[in-house]
Amino acid sequence: MEIIRATKTAEQAGAYYVRIQAMARKHQIPLDVEFDEHDTPETKYIVIVDDYLPIATCRLYAIDKKSMMLGRIVVLPDYRGRGIGTLVVKEAERWAKELGYENAVVESRDNKIHFYETMGYVADYSKKIVGDTFTCYRMEKTIE
Repeated sequence: MEIIRATKTAEQAGAYYVRIQAMARKHQIPLDVEFDEHDTPETKYIVIVDDYLPIATCRLYAIDKKSMMLGRIVVLPDYRGRGIGTLVVKEAERWAKELGYENAVVESRDNKIHFYETMGYVADYSKKIVGDTFTCYRMEKTIE
């Protein structure tokens, strides 16, 4: 497996591929909902590739001068349960830290909260986000 900090169009296409296969297709999310104002040519993405196939991704963008949003964290179904989700989040945290950010923020689906808690994220249950597809909670962590 290779971890890529996607800066080229072809690499970013890998992030889009994973999101279309694992989210848009599975949950019938329209493309204009899955891909929003935070998906731009300047957006940062982590892509994990197994041989030639993109299998996991994470999108990063600044919320403010201290906090980076880690979002659209997705692992293809056939690769889940192997620690790849943790790998992609840890790499995103490293990149955010290198860029000078102190805090990582995720908006976790309610059924994935435990996954993020195992990595040190703390849920703010007063910040419930009810979307068209999922109910999420804001979670934060100081990047080490």
